[in-house]
Amino acid sequence: MFLVALVTRPGRAFAELIRRRWPWAPSTADRPQQIVTRPGYQFFDPAEAAFIEAAVARLIPDDALGPGALEVGVPRFIDRQLAGPYGVGDHFYLESPVSKGMPTQGWQMGSPAEVYRAAIVEVNRWTGTTRGQVFAALDGALQDESLKALVEGEAPLGGGVDAKAFFTLLLQNTIEGYFADPIYGGNRDMAAWRLIGFPGARYDHRPFVARHGEPYPLPPVGLMGRPEWRR
Repeated sequence: MFLVALVTRPGRAFAELIRRRWPWAPSTADRPQQIVTRPGYQFFDPAEAAFIEAAVARLIPDDALGPGALEVGVPRFIDRQLAGPYGVGDHFYLESPVSKGMPTQGWQMGSPAEVYRAAIVEVNRWTGTTRGQVFAALDGALQDESLKALVEGEAPLGGGVDAKAFFTLLLQNTIEGYFADPIYGGNRDMAAWRLIGFPGARYDHRPFVARHGEPYPLPPVGLMGRPEWRR
């Protein structure tokens, strides 16, 4: 009954009802939490950071269309995720017993942080044995070959690491970091959003809803877009 009355109540009375029941004023919302507030890595050690920087640069390279994953800060995004609740698997069931899952289920053992920590060591061990150097020290062509071996499950990694599942997780996190809001550490200067014409967190799109087939004319806005929040 209340909702029907609220929607159908006309003009001035409707506005008065909103003022009395939902007090609201511009700029009163809570400031978004800035995930990345200082430079450097919190989770990765130097060898792990070198691997991640090299790997994401091959997965989304810098080219004529725009900056790649390395340039927009994806390694820092992944680092902060692994150093936080996601890294310890706060939304994962990690209790025993754990059996090997189907190929479509991806990795089934350990938290994301544990998977990265174990897998990077194994990938570097494997490339060192088969190609003479750790992954980050290889040239681009050999890095591509190594990543292809991972995605096809042809890299015999030890330590119980599933090469294909790790690649899938790495690629997923790279894409997430490339397109996530900049407050999470990646997508620096909203470069990925500019690349695809995504407006971001802009509040009001009504002037453009019916303008089909036209490029969006305004620059993207992130969650920290309000001037007083940036200060």
